[in-house]
Amino acid sequence: MSRPGRAACLLAAALAVTAFCAGDALARSYPFGPRTRSVNDLGNQFVPFHAHLWDLLHGRAEGGLLVNWQSGYGASFLPDLGTYLGSPFALLVALFPRDEIDLAVYVITVLKIACAAAAMTGLLLALRPGRWWAAGLLGASYALCGWTLADADYNPMWLDGLIALPLLCLVGEWARTGRRFLPGVLVVALAWTANFYTAYMATLGAALVLLLRLVLTRPPRRQALATAGRAVLTTVLGTGLAAPLVLTVYFGTRHAYPGRARAFSPVPAEDVLARLLPTSYGWGSPALYVGTTALLLALALPFHRAVPGRERAGWTALVLLAVLSLQWAPTHLVWHAFATPQGSPYRQTFVVCGLLVIAAWHTLSHGPPGPRALGPAAALFALITALAGPSTVLRPLTWPVLLLAVAGALGGLVLLARAGRRGPLAGLAVALLLGAQAGESAATTAVTTRLHLARLDDYAPWGGRQERQSALIAEADDWPRHRTDPGREQTVGNDPLLVGGEGAQYYSSLTSDVLSRTLTALGGGWTSRGRSVQSLDNAVTDVLFSVGARVHSPPDPHQRHSPPAAYPAHLTRRDVPPLVTVRPRPDNRPFGDSPYRNQEILLGSRVYTVPPLAVRDDSGRPLPDRRTGAGTARTRPVITARCPAGTQVHLWAPH
Repeated sequence: MSRPGRAACLLAAALAVTAFCAGDALARSYPFGPRTRSVNDLGNQFVPFHAHLWDLLHGRAEGGLLVNWQSGYGASFLPDLGTYLGSPFALLVALFPRDEIDLAVYVITVLKIACAAAAMTGLLLALRPGRWWAAGLLGASYALCGWTLADADYNPMWLDGLIALPLLCLVGEWARTGRRFLPGVLVVALAWTANFYTAYMATLGAALVLLLRLVLTRPPRRQALATAGRAVLTTVLGTGLAAPLVLTVYFGTRHAYPGRARAFSPVPAEDVLARLLPTSYGWGSPALYVGTTALLLALALPFHRAVPGRERAGWTALVLLAVLSLQWAPTHLVWHAFATPQGSPYRQTFVVCGLLVIAAWHTLSHGPPGPRALGPAAALFALITALAGPSTVLRPLTWPVLLLAVAGALGGLVLLARAGRRGPLAGLAVALLLGAQAGESAATTAVTTRLHLARLDDYAPWGGRQERQSALIAEADDWPRHRTDPGREQTVGNDPLLVGGEGAQYYSSLTSDVLSRTLTALGGGWTSRGRSVQSLDNAVTDVLFSVGARVHSPPDPHQRHSPPAAYPAHLTRRDVPPLVTVRPRPDNRPFGDSPYRNQEILLGSRVYTVPPLAVRDDSGRPLPDRRTGAGTARTRPVITARCPAGTQVHLWAPH
């Protein structure tokens, strides 16, 4: 790469990192303030899995690459490795202290954003020559697109797809020009290994870009077929290299507890348009924000006469079709490998953002658009803003940020068109464009970070609670003689991976069906539609699973709904049989409705007695059929039981 190309990539990375970190600082989010950034699955899954990787790399984990003995009484680890930790960036956790695992994940997130900015900048300059600072500006706008800020910054493995899209488009360029076959295969393999889910979407996007490039350049038929053949062969060989890990994840998914089936429902058009604007935020709508400058340039493309007509028509049509494909159920299924996601249904949005940025580059690389192009673009932008006005995804801060961003973007583009390549006006234009991009992206980051905390569940970073839990577990740990459970009062969904020990807790997209159903049948709790199983604080199951020590923690004070701590964290021990114990063959009775009888089936012995019960309604009258879900026992049923002194009453109330 030439010196201007390297400078452009460095500018893009620096601009993206500065705006992202400035936004988190404005939101007073970790590591720049007291507010946690561990929302949703970031705190529940990804930070604990990175902590387990740290333990593996330092030789401190119970298990290896194939089996994780700490979660779910022993679970397959290779599918989780391929799903959450396949990125080469994940290895960087080894460079941080164990108690700074949250900082390690944040730094990895920032580095991925920087690499995505640099990769897109390199692609833009490979597609067309142009001003190096303009490529850097648009590369940063891609890396800080709405999808990154709203969805991917707390799903860090998705950011590998953000990097993969421009790299796979470069592979398409190499196939078109017949160069770098082996590096292309390696890039495909790396993308699919890092995160196969977003790599699949990025591969579809790169295929669309290559197809359009072939249509626009009109090579001879034989040359076009040769290009297509090279691209297909590169993709097949690259995915073949990644197949051992990808197939492991695929088969792990087939054995996972089935999630909730969802039908795709498109969001209103005003929400789609509103997500193009800065500081907009909405769960379950496509986060299409790429910055006001990039959006204005993309809107100006059909009217910019310096761009050849075929290019104007081709890139405009591709962007429009990509946006429409977000809202149509058949194309939605194609984007998501023919399965509607259980979370956000617009996970392919980063591909559309990439196409918007490429279209913007085709406008600017042919020369700054003049009034004849900027005028209609500004009118279209105003129309988009007016149509998006009623949307609920817009924030009060949207309007002042939007006004400043439009002033900076339009002012910079107008000055650029008048100034030419050099002179004080050109310098002022560049400063306006870079400042507008950085400012609105920082504001969007800050608003999104604050709204994450307001809308999603959140978890505290590593602190005193985790230190105490970890110390108690280390005091009692005697694996594999017995298990040491981190406790029923959990901090996150993967406590064993985060603080140590070996328990029932396990939260993954690959939580096995047999584990979830078995623990539920034995009385275990769960969240996340059965894929986050919880610890069972029960004497019988502790004996069954050789839990010889158990941590008892007070409720997590970070969770605002939790009652105040009534006791300090402490440890209890129990005599249990060895981990591998030979018992008489149990009877072949299937599990029934009672978890206590199911426990006895596995134990091979009767240990529970059903006590005399009385169930009364809201007014205190007895209910003959003991049903508390209807009638007059809907709000405050009272259940009483009689038991001998020195024994306990256990209640199973799953619903």
